[in-house]
Amino acid sequence: MNEELRNVETIKKRIAYTKFWDRVFLSVGSLATLVGLVLLFTLFIDLFVDGAPRLSLKFLTSFPSRFPEEAGILSAWVGTFLVMLVTAFAAIPVGIAAGIYLEEYARKNWLTDIIEINISNLAGIPSIVYGLLALGLFVYFFKFGESVLTGGLALALLVLPMVIIATREAIRAIPNSIREASYALGATKWQTVQWHIIPYSVGGILTGIIIGLSRAIGETAPIITVGALTFIAFLPSSPVTPDFPFLSFKWLSDPFTVMPIQLFNWVSRPQQAFHINAAATGIVLLLMTLLMNALAIYIRYRSRKKIKW
Repeated sequence: MNEELRNVETIKKRIAYTKFWDRVFLSVGSLATLVGLVLLFTLFIDLFVDGAPRLSLKFLTSFPSRFPEEAGILSAWVGTFLVMLVTAFAAIPVGIAAGIYLEEYARKNWLTDIIEINISNLAGIPSIVYGLLALGLFVYFFKFGESVLTGGLALALLVLPMVIIATREAIRAIPNSIREASYALGATKWQTVQWHIIPYSVGGILTGIIIGLSRAIGETAPIITVGALTFIAFLPSSPVTPDFPFLSFKWLSDPFTVMPIQLFNWVSRPQQAFHINAAATGIVLLLMTLLMNALAIYIRYRSRKKIKW
């Protein structure tokens, strides 16, 4: 009897000890989260106070200028949009296809393990390394030049591991019973992937894609490395032409700039007025990133709401 009581007391002490450290971790985690939110909120308020008076339609529709009160970010946000377009077209199909292959078709052996480890490591490599790789591969080897195409492909290399990992995680979250039920009804491997795996995992895949693009839109190092310009007073060629076939891809080979580079250029100048322009550019860039993340959250919510298994 005494032995049983001692065991009960020991278990109670262990439970109390575990609960104590749970409360300690909860307190430390809450404090860390609060510090991060306060710092982020303070920086955003400071940025908004400095840059909000400069925001206007003229600021968005004007080219950069030597005179800060006349300078705008037209070429910067158009260049950002075109570079992100190339990035999306290059990274998304390849990333999704690679994720589906590795998760559904690839055999589990040492070669697959090496590929998986390398993809995970590539997601954590500094972005400047991707810039150097793109400089040697796209600029010097393929002769794409310092163009929109090179900038988009450089960022696609940066985003690609994230898309592959997000695709694999989204596919892995689908219960095996879905696959077994499909095979039991006579579906082939590809039919199961096409009709069940991809539709059920589309929410997670899209979330990973948008988060990856949200990171890419603020990257500066790889874009500078491949030769983006700091001052452009013109726009890339129009993708629409009046003559047949009415489409032109000349804009892919045009020089470009993006908003992070424009912001860096203005911050490096001594005049205070240019610093205000940089703050306004930072607000636009931050709002674009927040909108992309909000879109990812909305897509994930809608996708999960439709899935019932």
